[in-house]
Amino acid sequence: MKNPIKITGICFAILFISASCFAQKLYFEKEVKQAMAQTELMLKEISNTDNKNGALVSPRTIENGKLKLVPSKDWTSGFFAGELWYLFELTKDEKWRQEAIKFTDPIEKEKFNGTTHDMGFKVYCSFGNAYRLTKNQHDKQVIIKAAQTLSTRFNPKVGAIRSWDHNSDKWDFPVIIDNMLNLELLFEATKLSGDSSFYNIAVAHANTTLKNHFRKDFSTWHVVDYNSETGEVEHKQTKQGFSDSSAWARGQAWALYGYTMCYRETKDPKYLSQAQNVAKFILNNKNMPSDLIPYWDFDAPNIPNEPRDASAAAVISSALLELSTYTKTPNNYLDKAQKILKNLSRNYASKIGENKGFILDHSTGSKPDSSEVNVPLSYADYYYLEALTRANRLKNNQAVIQ
Repeated sequence: MKNPIKITGICFAILFISASCFAQKLYFEKEVKQAMAQTELMLKEISNTDNKNGALVSPRTIENGKLKLVPSKDWTSGFFAGELWYLFELTKDEKWRQEAIKFTDPIEKEKFNGTTHDMGFKVYCSFGNAYRLTKNQHDKQVIIKAAQTLSTRFNPKVGAIRSWDHNSDKWDFPVIIDNMLNLELLFEATKLSGDSSFYNIAVAHANTTLKNHFRKDFSTWHVVDYNSETGEVEHKQTKQGFSDSSAWARGQAWALYGYTMCYRETKDPKYLSQAQNVAKFILNNKNMPSDLIPYWDFDAPNIPNEPRDASAAAVISSALLELSTYTKTPNNYLDKAQKILKNLSRNYASKIGENKGFILDHSTGSKPDSSEVNVPLSYADYYYLEALTRANRLKNNQAVIQ
């Protein structure tokens, strides 16, 4: 006779695993339903907003109680279109594809805008996701043209892409850590066109940033200013953080995401090592809250009475999900990414019907400038949906990057 205790134990284990998988599915569906309901509201709010002859193309935040829309030149203009593409991917519902096209098309003219480094945020989050999901050849050409335009900002003496053109009295050739996210557009353009110059510029920029942007503990400065003629570093600072020596939370998130992505595109082990070191700094930081939603700066003076930054948390979660697929101990990152996602959806999400349709609340744009503090932000929603999409792929045993 077989051991009834052993059989009962096996059956319990099977039931526990099945129940856990079922609960995970229900929990994921709840998150997606909340995102869809809020985005439906956002579409209504956009249609009811004074749009200055159609010049405003995308929501950015809530300002003075009103939905703030921005023109295509704004660095955040591509995020809402990208959110719609992720909803289409998650649901396969044609209505989201149609809305995504509607909000992607007005951004196309940015492919000619050489006055900004934010081409990846604007064009790749919109047209990049569009091409990834539809393989539309026009979208492909937009990506390539945008990469050509972005390449004009590369200075071979510095070995980097110029970030800002403003405040020339303050900076000569400023490069910000955020710029790492724009390299994905260049990597993609090489794959689509066969032109290796885009790839080479991306690698040069990543190497220069790796060399000059990081402290010994693998935290990052926000801005490194270079001499445009000699390529020498002139000074380093943290404009959107608490101080030049502090670790601005979203800056650390950009660094983690950027070097994880660079490893994906190049398989250069130094990029993987950098991503892992940045992850260690973030996750082991003494000022990281137990829910893993960071304060706006890891060194802000009044912790725990400081604003959180849900946008940084969303970027970190999405990056950790990808990073987990490149390591021998994936659960170290996967568990943290899932914890962030759950806490965002439980404690930092807008209630359905509120916040003009933004999915998340409690993000911080630039506290030193008293700008967008403890408010919804479009890029928080974008990277949250990206993280949900990546988590869903992993749950279904699919590659985290499609």
